[in-house]
Amino acid sequence: MERRFFLGVDLSTQSVTAVAVSLGAGVAGPFSINFDQAYPRYGTRGGVPPSDDPLKVRVNPLLWLEALDDLLGTLQAEGLTRDVAAIGVSAQQHGTVYLTAHAERLLAGLSPTTPLAIGLAEIFSRWECPIWMDASTSAECREITAALGGTAAVARLTGSVATERFAGPQIRKFWKEAPELYARTAHIALISSFVTSVLTGGLAPVDAGDGYGTNLADIRAGDWSGEALDACAPELLTRLPRLVAADRVIGTVAPYLAGRFGFRPDTQVIVGSGDNPCSLVGLGLIGAPDRHAVSLGTSDTYFGYMNGLPEAARSEGHLFGAADGGAMFLVCFKNGSIARERIKDDFGLTWEDVSRILLATPPGNGGRIMLPYVLPEITPRVLEAGVRRYGGLAAEDPAGNVRAVAEAQAMALYLHADWTGRRPERILVTAGGSENPGLLQVLADVFGVEVQTHDVTQSAALGGALRAAHAWLNDHGAVVGWGGLFRSVITPGSGRIIRPAPGASIRFHAPGGLIAAYAACERHVLGRGPDPGEAIRAFRAAFSDG
Repeated sequence: MERRFFLGVDLSTQSVTAVAVSLGAGVAGPFSINFDQAYPRYGTRGGVPPSDDPLKVRVNPLLWLEALDDLLGTLQAEGLTRDVAAIGVSAQQHGTVYLTAHAERLLAGLSPTTPLAIGLAEIFSRWECPIWMDASTSAECREITAALGGTAAVARLTGSVATERFAGPQIRKFWKEAPELYARTAHIALISSFVTSVLTGGLAPVDAGDGYGTNLADIRAGDWSGEALDACAPELLTRLPRLVAADRVIGTVAPYLAGRFGFRPDTQVIVGSGDNPCSLVGLGLIGAPDRHAVSLGTSDTYFGYMNGLPEAARSEGHLFGAADGGAMFLVCFKNGSIARERIKDDFGLTWEDVSRILLATPPGNGGRIMLPYVLPEITPRVLEAGVRRYGGLAAEDPAGNVRAVAEAQAMALYLHADWTGRRPERILVTAGGSENPGLLQVLADVFGVEVQTHDVTQSAALGGALRAAHAWLNDHGAVVGWGGLFRSVITPGSGRIIRPAPGASIRFHAPGGLIAAYAACERHVLGRGPDPGEAIRAFRAAFSDG
């Protein structure tokens, strides 16, 4: 019987990962390459090169090409490539890749004997790609906001307020600072559409899951917004990928992919998407608005499926497209594992130590609170990095700091998802932090609901594979639903389930609870409120054992 795999390739901040699924037979992988470990010549730390300016985070795209080449070679060595029916790309959202007018010719003319980084070395008009961690475009965000009529107008039109890391402000900054390089740029890809272009040997479109995270699209019309493009840079429409609203097959693999890595020439490629929309699929959340997800990765994200687009004005959070043509919400926190690792490393701990401390210390941390802004933060918007401690939290207290960073991040997720209008009945957790029992227990206690993992922690790569399977099956005449497709690969309830500890949630949610104290600390840091000492004293009075 012929084997048939569907491949998901995820290019994240720190690594590139592949997962292959065979319907009814489970998952192969993950196969992963860590950038720091595999390519020290690029000098990256956490997947990005150090910068004198903490607001600027840009990556040499040759790193991604080398890693993609090596990953596909690994899959070939595992004997998987010849059985792949379709490929779906996932990639870190918001990053932009700048290509010359020679891009189409170079993509189409690649030789199977030439490594990608050599064959495509002349494709770039700009040798540094701003990624989602870049926060250097505040001036451009203000300019775009003014041109489009204010923050509420920008959010309603594009799904988000003008946001530093998004493609629109980044392109505007590039045009302002390097107009001659902008003039040489014939095509501006998102990272997902760039990787997909490499696979197909031609300039690929981008889907609404990634395309709506640009400040350039009209999310209700499902296409690029002329008004938003005009507010960004001249003649921009001709430089952007075509925008498609839902998943579809866009072609087959390029001949060099078949020749170099052994893919069948009829292997289909579907439109690429961002890692968060792919994780929505990889967690089985399409059509399930009662369950939300938390990704505990380099950044922390809180996201879920929406039946329709909300009309209410808001100043934070984002709306993206979903694989079925619907929508998803997302709230992003830059200081995810970055802050957790800083605290872990400062005290010489292991992740096992962190989990043990979290499971052994009392919820609420005695009113000791941290705002862990190791890097400038996205939510809430904090441009000046720095760890802030309240309630007598001592910098030399390992247990206090471990619990403070975990509780702070969970409470931030809870507070800043309030605009979505619906609290979840269950939270699904993915990415590296989902393997830490202590972090999962803190999430369950703060939200007061069950938290669940599943066996495949690489939900973005899995989502890419499931998207490929869904598009391929429908393209071949099989009408397949998202829920049934997910259950054919992932056994329901196969992951760990963590329930709130008895009496823990009340410490966060009761009058005088820790969430109120944490919110007071946030307001103080943002210059919107007084010293939070009174709120912390109220917590200690309500919970005297704290």
